[in-house]
Amino acid sequence: MDAQGRGRADNIDPADQWVLNPNTGEYELRLSPTAAQSPVPGPRRPSPRDGDDAAGGRARQTTGKERQTTGKDRQTPRARGAEVPAPRSARRRGGEPEAPQGRRASRRPVKKKSTAKKVLLWTGGSMAFVLVAVSAAGYLYIKHLNDNITSVSDDGAGTGGFRKDEAINILVIGTDKRTGAGNEGYGDSGSVGHADTTILLHVSKDRSNATALSIPRDLIVDVPDCPTEQEDGTTKVIPGSQGVRFNESLGQDDRTPSCTMRTVTELTGIKPDDFMVADFNAVKTLTEAVGGVEVCLAKNIDDPKSHLKLSEGKHTIYGEQALAFVRTRHSVGFGGDLSRIELQQQFLGALMRKLKGNATLTSPTKMVKLAEAGTKALTVDDKLEDIGKLKDLGLELGKLNPKNLTFTTVPVVDNPAEKIHATVVLNESKAPAVFDAISNDVSFTDVKKKEKAAKDAQAARLKGTKAPASEVRVRILNGGAQAGSAQAVLNWLQNDEGVTKSENAGNAPAPLARTTLEYGPDEAAQARRLAAIMGLSGAALKPGESVTNSQGLPAMTLTLGKDFKGAGVSLTAPTKAPDVDKSTADKVKCAS
Repeated sequence: MDAQGRGRADNIDPADQWVLNPNTGEYELRLSPTAAQSPVPGPRRPSPRDGDDAAGGRARQTTGKERQTTGKDRQTPRARGAEVPAPRSARRRGGEPEAPQGRRASRRPVKKKSTAKKVLLWTGGSMAFVLVAVSAAGYLYIKHLNDNITSVSDDGAGTGGFRKDEAINILVIGTDKRTGAGNEGYGDSGSVGHADTTILLHVSKDRSNATALSIPRDLIVDVPDCPTEQEDGTTKVIPGSQGVRFNESLGQDDRTPSCTMRTVTELTGIKPDDFMVADFNAVKTLTEAVGGVEVCLAKNIDDPKSHLKLSEGKHTIYGEQALAFVRTRHSVGFGGDLSRIELQQQFLGALMRKLKGNATLTSPTKMVKLAEAGTKALTVDDKLEDIGKLKDLGLELGKLNPKNLTFTTVPVVDNPAEKIHATVVLNESKAPAVFDAISNDVSFTDVKKKEKAAKDAQAARLKGTKAPASEVRVRILNGGAQAGSAQAVLNWLQNDEGVTKSENAGNAPAPLARTTLEYGPDEAAQARRLAAIMGLSGAALKPGESVTNSQGLPAMTLTLGKDFKGAGVSLTAPTKAPDVDKSTADKVKCAS
């Protein structure tokens, strides 16, 4: 793209016109009187009444021929040589326009909705969550890049979008479809685009830690039926498949990313908030924008299929070499997809460190390049297509410390049904514990001391005397569990556990994610007994005010949440993550 098409002239990069304001901590656009206008909406054009200046008392007229802009052809009058009136507050007394000092544009650009629902795809899709952080870093400029972003429907497969006051689960998807210039020579050029690389990124509620869980493409899963929005606005249900590779959750039979979301929920019990997809070129452009990232190899690699040729030791890679690195699998480890996942996790950690470095975050030029690359590479669900929402997500992810970002992989074992191992199945002794830890917002790394203090306080609620079961008086409400759960628990408590002073109080006012037990100041002993019977954790106990039951007597309130698994099934949430292979983003682990 030439200088004029990018809103540049006279060799002036628009990124160089963004200046850090030390008073606000934000970047602001500053132009000289003769500088070419960067592609940022200018101030409101003055009316003739507004145009009266102090010197001449008459409206200033623009010169040069102006034309209307359409689509992506955005060119301001100033970029074509016309004179644009300065805001009244920015003029000198003599009538000459004065350069705005730290003033930001007052109008938001109009976002042009994409008419096509194409998905930009990348086999190393684990990059996408980094792109969100990039969007946060350059959010002032990214407002003007709306046309770069493509969105597709989540078809109701997500939670309806992330929330600032809750834990966040973002599904990051990459495929083996070769989109983008220069990528035709990689692998199967005719692929429909399967879920070749997938990561479920969980960010804790307090933003102190995060877990990036890689899902192997060759994992045998059940793909559910997938209601999918069509181009004409109608909905088509794509039939599910039993016992197939995970990567068939996308592309196969015209499945969209929303179907991959449903498959992840079926597999892990975790419902993603949003999804993101990125293309091949994201690796190239992002690594070039930050000046390359440092990776490490424990041995020489010469992989003719990925085109990677590197010697043992540390290397700074970018562009085509970076793409080859995240695609390599035949020359590392056991030569399979699990070995490639380890390379991608190392690469992501390296990129996160580079992005968090001061040299990147304090450089307006790099921030603009990163934002440009990120928005062009991203495809998001329709709950994230608003630029403000994308910025908010980026700011939330920007709070993470790389040392508390853990990379791990779904525990698997070779498929016992195969003589020649080509696929894997869940490790039933380890995988459920990993899913439970993520569901319950348990960190896989050591985080702040205040978290430990909070957990200690919750555990203390379970310590002390316990009232006899016959003295426990409790109302049971269904707050998101399966229909009939409240009555099932009532029957079990009365008939099997001796909690005879219990009653079914119907449905809760609103659904809850977690089962809770609320009790008054004089009911702590009763709460501890019921917690022991139900298998409730200290976090489920909520001290508060006592309520009355149907007989007008004081009683506790047990609300069965979406996590309820059945009468008699313990609800004790894990307090410590299981021992699995993992790495963190702040350390370099050489691939072998």
